[in-house]
Amino acid sequence: MNPSDPRTERPGKLEAAEPQILIVDDARDIRESLGQYLRKQGYRTQLAANGIEARRIIEEASLALIVLDVMMPGEDGLSICRWLTARGGPPVILLTAMADETDRIVGLELGADDYVVKPFNPRELLARIRAVLRRAPMPAPTITAARRRFAGWEHAPATQELRHADGRHVVLTSGENRLLTVLLDHAQTVLSRDRLLDLTAGRDAKAYDRAIDNTVSRLRRKIEDDPKSPRLIVTEWGGGYMLAAPVETL
Repeated sequence: MNPSDPRTERPGKLEAAEPQILIVDDARDIRESLGQYLRKQGYRTQLAANGIEARRIIEEASLALIVLDVMMPGEDGLSICRWLTARGGPPVILLTAMADETDRIVGLELGADDYVVKPFNPRELLARIRAVLRRAPMPAPTITAARRRFAGWEHAPATQELRHADGRHVVLTSGENRLLTVLLDHAQTVLSRDRLLDLTAGRDAKAYDRAIDNTVSRLRRKIEDDPKSPRLIVTEWGGGYMLAAPVETL
């Protein structure tokens, strides 16, 4: 794909980890403003103005979810939804007009996972996207084999171990290992609890916000000099957590 294509946004090193969402809507202001909003929430996005563009992107890209307008010139959203269901495509959230109750019912019968009525609040759509992604079956994220160094610690994800330059040795649980790997992947970037759940639990429906807090607390007790005043895994109030140290790949 062409990096200069305005329909594609690539936030650098986060590309491999962030879910990618396709927004299909013939109204340019809706698809572009929604794309910008979702990117600010940590998602990658692709944009399509019609069914032809949508089908091309669906065939080429790895998509976690599709936001699909029902009423479009040419092929409509219900036809695309039927095609996606038949081929086992990604989850779909339909965008429907206020009066199109029949379309909403038909869309759900065709396999759509949810719908939002226009005009909509982007925060409501974001909540529905997160809910659908949590329900969507997907494999747990893979753990990188790369060893990395941060704040005197060396992390070996394959063996779930940490070693410090002063000789300390720490064995991590699988949950701690996965969370630390994600924090290292996104060093010096604030990750919300929702994003951490997505990236560490494979969007397991049984995961919950408190599980992240508990795992962070255990990690702090293992790597912080003073777990009550953490300097490595810091809390951003109202935001989430961040690994505050620079990371070096070995």
